[in-house]
Amino acid sequence: MRALVYTGPESLEMRNVPDAEPATDELLVRVEAVGICGSDMHAYLGHDERRPAPLILGHEAAGSIVQGPRTGERVTINPLVACGVCRACIEGRANLCPDRQIISMPPREGAFATHLAIPARNVVTVPEHVSSVKASLAEPMACGWHAVGLAERILQRSLSSSACLVLGGGAIGLGAALVLESRGAGEIWIAETNSERRSTVSGAGNFRVFDPAEPGSGPKGGAIDLVVDAVGIEATRASASAAAKPGGVIVHIGLGQATGGLDIRRMTLQEITFIGTYTYTPTDFHDTAHAIFDGRLGALDWAEERPLEDGPGAFAEIHAGRVGAPKTILRP
Repeated sequence: MRALVYTGPESLEMRNVPDAEPATDELLVRVEAVGICGSDMHAYLGHDERRPAPLILGHEAAGSIVQGPRTGERVTINPLVACGVCRACIEGRANLCPDRQIISMPPREGAFATHLAIPARNVVTVPEHVSSVKASLAEPMACGWHAVGLAERILQRSLSSSACLVLGGGAIGLGAALVLESRGAGEIWIAETNSERRSTVSGAGNFRVFDPAEPGSGPKGGAIDLVVDAVGIEATRASASAAAKPGGVIVHIGLGQATGGLDIRRMTLQEITFIGTYTYTPTDFHDTAHAIFDGRLGALDWAEERPLEDGPGAFAEIHAGRVGAPKTILRP
């Protein structure tokens, strides 16, 4: 099969590789759409020791089953493969399974390829009226769905009376904002430094989009009930610490930098809750997919599409900050 292979820092090559071989409980899926995630970019830059070259990256995928009794069924893929028998899995928190695997990380190759093997329990059937591109957005948007759900359980007020701030207007940040909007959040701000992306994000929902580098353009400090950090670097953690009001909540999705930024003194004195949030549960993924299918998360028309062969150029342009779309989708 053909695949886009990560071969070293800032290096990707189209190659002929051995065909994906599904195990007994797995399906063979022909990949029709696969998104470029921030974690793919992290690996591409050589910053993720969990993803050593050579490796097929990509985990935000949708396609069609091409082998077995379900041949022809269109599906979106939950890339997180859990054991199913540990305490976390039994409690419905498979994202915390100690033996979890994810496609695009050894021992599982990723979805920047024509075909992918995935356990049958990891797919959700896609209705005919939903494109594969929109279906592939289930994975990044499920991250926001999970994060907002965690925050709702901690907030001492309803979302309808809450001021919310999302740091980062990529697919995960925008997804979180769309989830907040679908759940009736009272006010939603989005901080985004890319001017082209700000324009796109502004048209995706009822959001107040601003450039955090422009003084006075965002919400007043200490006035936000819920902050979603979808970037996860020192600067955004510092912004989140300053933005949250007393008793507020910060949910941290981004994995840009490992340390720095949190104002622990202010968070302690003002009882600000910080929640690290990783991916989603199987229920979160299923519910997000069906919210997409039902149109509850907006038109989802903001992704840019490119052929898989254009992957090296797409990665380079994203790294250079020349891509305004919140999500770039590759089409094998």
